[in-house]
Amino acid sequence: MEFDLIVKNGIIASASDIIDGQDIGIKDGKITAIGTALNSTSLSTKTIDAHGGYITPGGVDSHVHLEQPNCPMGDTWETGSRSAVCGGTTTVIAFVSQARQHDSLLPLVEEYSARAEGNSYCDYGLHVILTNPTMKILTDEIPILAREHGITSVKLYMTYDPMILRDREILNIMMASRKLGMTTMIHAENHDMIDLIIETLEAEGKTEPYYHSVSRPKIAEAEATYRAISLAELMDAPILLVHVSSQTATQHIRDAQTRLLPIYGETCPQYLWLLAERLKATEKDHFHGAQAVCSPPLRETSAETDAMWRGIANGTFTTFSSDHAASKYHVEGGKKLGLVDGKPFFRKIPNGLPGLETRLPLLFKGVLEGRITIHDFVRVACSSPAKLYGLPSKGVIMPGKDADLCIWYPHGKMKSFSLTNDMLHHDIDYTPYEDIEFANWPRYTILRGKVVWDRDGEGLTGKIGDGQYIKRGASLLPGPRNVFVNEWRPPM
Repeated sequence: MEFDLIVKNGIIASASDIIDGQDIGIKDGKITAIGTALNSTSLSTKTIDAHGGYITPGGVDSHVHLEQPNCPMGDTWETGSRSAVCGGTTTVIAFVSQARQHDSLLPLVEEYSARAEGNSYCDYGLHVILTNPTMKILTDEIPILAREHGITSVKLYMTYDPMILRDREILNIMMASRKLGMTTMIHAENHDMIDLIIETLEAEGKTEPYYHSVSRPKIAEAEATYRAISLAELMDAPILLVHVSSQTATQHIRDAQTRLLPIYGETCPQYLWLLAERLKATEKDHFHGAQAVCSPPLRETSAETDAMWRGIANGTFTTFSSDHAASKYHVEGGKKLGLVDGKPFFRKIPNGLPGLETRLPLLFKGVLEGRITIHDFVRVACSSPAKLYGLPSKGVIMPGKDADLCIWYPHGKMKSFSLTNDMLHHDIDYTPYEDIEFANWPRYTILRGKVVWDRDGEGLTGKIGDGQYIKRGASLLPGPRNVFVNEWRPPM
């Protein structure tokens, strides 16, 4: 057989199995063979020796914000996707964002697609954020997006004044999405609880970054999560609860799954590794905590981070995403929007953290420390997001699939290091994971057969424009069951 690239001597990991002693043959961007002692008839074939390291599918980061208004002074498509491949991720899904005044989605999709086209180092797809779900959009435009643009997921918010939707609007979206086999993503926090707490905190002068975590308690996430699940059960509609951060919300998802409801969950690196104390001032910088402001907020105790690890290990979480929504810290117009005449106001701090490049290494650290298995890693970071979001050629190492690979160092063969921001390839001036110790990192990233990251060699070897837009299909995970709460049926 003829190959462009052969990867030898690795341990191929999937969500269920490990294959040792098999080579991977790649031709024209696809995996064409997995077998013993593969050889090529072409003299131009390149070979990579994995030296006994794990080979996992290229990462699929299904929750990424790039060049969006909610991320001032943030990453562009160029810098964000560049950091993705340097961290082992080969596919991202970002968001077309609708504002209240927009009465059509189609121009927004066209405009945002133009920003990404030719500017990405990795493959990419798009979600749509809905804030003004008119009947015209739901009946006329959403089908066009699914059919012609391959956009088969929508995101909605149960909080934030500019974005919050009423329960009836959420039900309407679920009804439309169900008909088309689309996935509804939900940011679940109780808006009124949060609004009341913020109002009282500000009246008491408690406006430092730390009080962001106080203003959005676990019960606000838990209540909204339960309510979102109830709405989905009424409509028999599949949903994904995004960036879950707390034990009770996780249990609500687990309970729904036990009843066989198509309820999926996502968590993120910050909820595994960081605690609310990171929002406090330091001796040198009273505003330092702004760097860790995200929503839902970092939680108070390790009981919550432990629960997130358990949620990955026991299968409650379907996806593990970065929720990369970065704003620079040391410049005006980024995180410092939360400083008004030198006084901090946590409510005005742009929400979100950088995390595209560090997502996979932080999760792999959990494998090395015995918190999860390599199969858990592949499932939540690669294969399940590909299935949930209709990417059948991604997330798995198998003949006929895209040759997207991440090759790790053999155990004990990489010199450990403490992370500093200057090691990363994003365009953000800090990382919340500064000083975390890493004993492994992606050694190679391969995108459709092309080596785009070679840590021991030239580093970033990919080029801007290597990434291609992917039209997605319907979810490949279980969807509607045609089981309802009583004799009423939503319009089909």
